[in-house]
Amino acid sequence: MPELRDALDALLQEVPPARLTESVRRLIEDYRSGRPADEPLIRNMVDATAYAAYRMPATHAAVSAALAQLPPIAPRSHVDLGGGTGAAAWAVRGAYGPVPATVLDQVPETLKLGARIAKDLDFTWQEWRLGDPVPGADLVTASYVLTELDEEAQRALVAQAAAAATTAVVLIEPGTPPGYRRMLAARDQLIGAGWHVAAPCPHQLACGMRGGDWCHFAARVNRSALHRRLKDASLGYEDEKYSFVAALKAPAPSPGRIVRHPVFRKGLVTLQVCRPDTSVGPVLVSKREGPRYKAARDAEWGDAWI
Repeated sequence: MPELRDALDALLQEVPPARLTESVRRLIEDYRSGRPADEPLIRNMVDATAYAAYRMPATHAAVSAALAQLPPIAPRSHVDLGGGTGAAAWAVRGAYGPVPATVLDQVPETLKLGARIAKDLDFTWQEWRLGDPVPGADLVTASYVLTELDEEAQRALVAQAAAAATTAVVLIEPGTPPGYRRMLAARDQLIGAGWHVAAPCPHQLACGMRGGDWCHFAARVNRSALHRRLKDASLGYEDEKYSFVAALKAPAPSPGRIVRHPVFRKGLVTLQVCRPDTSVGPVLVSKREGPRYKAARDAEWGDAWI
């Protein structure tokens, strides 16, 4: 979303590059460690700015990609738990239009920074800790939050999200085996609370991915020049790997899902598909199948497939 990128880049110019780079490197180390956070990783406004530079584009891309897999919904309100600087609120706005959003987080610096980035938007910023009341909303999201919590706190957050939402709950984690396992636990908890999984799974049964495989997807993130410099990166893009679960109050048709990059050969496309019967395996589509082959040629990782 160019509007978000421009606002973010303008804000980053206010912090000395050396301080910003130092803070980004520390946050990257903390984020990649996968350790539950005993205390907030963001300690001051420089950290908050570094976090926005490092994580906001990737989080926005992952949430946007996850929302694109949902059946059509029209939320009129949105609450983001642990929303930091508001990446998910921007993603929901991009997917569904100007939805009023409430961003909840325990770190006041991230909320202040998010409010500056989204100064002209209908977002509300509220200091919040796990266990505090959560406002009701059509859509409740939590992205990259469960990884910072122990298992008991993870269950508590999922329960609060499910209780506050009236239409949809969307939870997103890193696309790693531990992130996938957290999504499986959250998925089971949501189903147990009467919710219906709408994506990425085409069924309500046990996950069909077994052995060393895990369900995850990728969102392409275009890096600005400043973003590349802060991450010491040469490429103009990165692929953010994420796992997620989206659940609806009312059941909706769930087609199969393409769970890996399609493989293209001459006159043949191979799709790895998760099916409604819980099986996960290859679907071969040949050129002789006409329109179905064209659809397979255009298909991407994460798309629905019937």
